[in-house]
Amino acid sequence: MYSPSAEVRGHGPGQEVLQLGKKNIGIKSVEPVGSYAVTLTFSDGHDTGIYSWEYLYELGANYVALWDRYVSRMEAAGASREPLAGAPERPKSK
Repeated sequence: MYSPSAEVRGHGPGQEVLQLGKKNIGIKSVEPVGSYAVTLTFSDGHDTGIYSWEYLYELGANYVALWDRYVSRMEAAGASREPLAGAPERPKSK
């Protein structure tokens, strides 16, 4: 939901993609991007987006409000974080 990647945020306002079926996703690896950011590889294969230190701080500092907003959006969409039955594994982008 809060990935900085274009595939999650879209390419403009209103193009965000609500992430579904992501209950048991973890971080597999963290790679530095210079001295200002990291890229994360998640267990579902998502590995795009650059997380600046400032953005990571914002996510942590605002965790409760961001999480509540995410849950509200899921409920409004009638969606779930439970893994989607029969969904194919997401291909790696690299």
